[in-house]
Amino acid sequence: MERRNIGATALEAGAIGLGCMPMHWGYTASQRSGEGALRTVHAALDAGTTLLDTADMYGPFTNELLVGRALRERRSEAFVSTKCGLLVGDSHIVANGRPGYVKRACDASLRRLQTDVIDVYQLHRPDPEVPVEETWGAMAELVSAGKVRALGWCAIGARPHRRSRAGRYDATIRQLERVQQVFPVSCVQVELSVWSQEALDALVPWCASRGVGMLAAMPLGNGFLSGTLTPGQGFEPEDLRARHPRFTAEMMAANQPIVAGLRRVALRHDATAAQVALAWVLAQGRHVIPVPGTKKPVWAVQNAAAAQLRLTPEDFAEIAALPRAMGSWD
Repeated sequence: MERRNIGATALEAGAIGLGCMPMHWGYTASQRSGEGALRTVHAALDAGTTLLDTADMYGPFTNELLVGRALRERRSEAFVSTKCGLLVGDSHIVANGRPGYVKRACDASLRRLQTDVIDVYQLHRPDPEVPVEETWGAMAELVSAGKVRALGWCAIGARPHRRSRAGRYDATIRQLERVQQVFPVSCVQVELSVWSQEALDALVPWCASRGVGMLAAMPLGNGFLSGTLTPGQGFEPEDLRARHPRFTAEMMAANQPIVAGLRRVALRHDATAAQVALAWVLAQGRHVIPVPGTKKPVWAVQNAAAAQLRLTPEDFAEIAALPRAMGSWD
C-alpha cells in the first residue's frame, strides 16, 4: 500500500479555506439559501480560496450536494475535504466507524460531490465500538483504490478526561499515533482561534514536527470574533450558539473586550476584526490553515483577503494581552 503524507504541501501554506457547514447545518436556518450558498462558494473560489471543507452529516447530505454543484464546473480549482463517521438521527448523532460503512459513505460522498476523487477524507469522530485501526485501515484502502488522495483526522470537540490532569488533546494525540502506524495522517482539524487557544499547547507542535497540516476550524469563534454579533440578540433554537456557554447574553457582554482589542489592531491595518483574527491563526505556523465558515459572498471575499494581512510584533503583543475568554462555566 502506498504511504502518502501530503501535509501542508497540498494544503497550500498561507491560504485560507472555506468552511461550508454554516450553509446547511448548525447555524441560523432562516438565513439559509441554496442559491446564495452556491454564490458564496463561487465567490470564495474567485477570491483565491482553494480548500472547501464539508462533511456528509452537514444537512445531512445537502452540503456535499451544494459543493458538488460548484465543483461541476470548477473541480480543478478546488481542494476538497469531506468527512465520514457520524450519522444524524432525529435528536442525536452517533459514530459509525465500521469498515463497510466507511467505504459506502465514501462512494456516496463521491456521487454527491460529482468528483472521482476526494483530496482529503477525514474521520469525523472515532467509533468507540470499533478499534480505530480498523476504521483507519478501511480509509487507507480508499487511497489505494484511487477514491481518496489523503486522510485527515477531525479533533473538534475533544475534551480532557474529567478525572485526570491530561491536556485537552492528549487522548487525540495518542489516537493519532496509533493510526499513524496504519497509514499517515495528512491533516488534523481542530478548533483554534484567539479565544480558543488550547491546541497550541501540544497538538499544533505535534503536527508541525511531523509535517502534518492543521485545519483551524472556527477561527472566528463561531462569528463572535467578527464583531458582528450583539449581546442578547438571541439565536434560533437549532443554532448551535443557542446552547453554547459563551453565547449567553451575559458572556457575550463579558467577552466584548476581546473584540474591542481585535478592532484596535484592525484600525492600524485598515482591516476588520475578523481579518485580524484570521491573520493571527495563520501566524501560528506554516502548516496551519484557517477554515472560517460563512453563508455570504461578501464575508468569503473578506476572509480570503486576510491571507495578505501581516501582523506586527506590537499587534501580537496586544492580542496576547487580551483577557481570557469566559463562558457560563467560569
